[in-house]
Amino acid sequence: MTERVVLVDEGGRAIGTEAKATVHHAATPLHLAFSSYVVDADGRVLLTQRAVDKPTWPGVWTNSCCGHPLPGEPVPDAVRRRLADELGIVTDAIELVLPEFRYRAEMPTGVVENELCPVYRVWWTGDPTPDPAEVASYRWANWATVRSVPDLSPWCLLQLDELDRLGPTPTTWPLADATLLPPAARL
Repeated sequence: MTERVVLVDEGGRAIGTEAKATVHHAATPLHLAFSSYVVDADGRVLLTQRAVDKPTWPGVWTNSCCGHPLPGEPVPDAVRRRLADELGIVTDAIELVLPEFRYRAEMPTGVVENELCPVYRVWWTGDPTPDPAEVASYRWANWATVRSVPDLSPWCLLQLDELDRLGPTPTTWPLADATLLPPAARL
């Protein structure tokens, strides 16, 4: 079955779908995505290095897990699905922290990311079991050192600015109001 992403208008309302395999190009339409930051009991954050064969931002370091909800799939369910698929992490401790995050980034090749991308904090402790097709490597980092990781993804750098405004550590970030999510993400 072809995996599809949810296309959205400027107001965040669903306006259709497109195959994930073809949605990212020089004129990528605005679509729904998510980012997550896995936080352990010590307040460290799990960072991942994208597999070198990924079509967008191969080999860069980024937040724990990103992805796209399937049409009709609640975003927290998509977070759970991708965490399990990419990192072998199974958890229900998923909390919305940035409901309105949006970004656009262009790779040197001209491929564009253009996403409404709510951000979630995920509580989990342990060592992940990454799928090598998705994740080349991982590391646990103290929040104060995340910015020093070389070659961070553009969305991660933008998210760090907004997350820092929430508080000095991931354990203190307040929960966000889910009514601020884009309409397409309010399933």
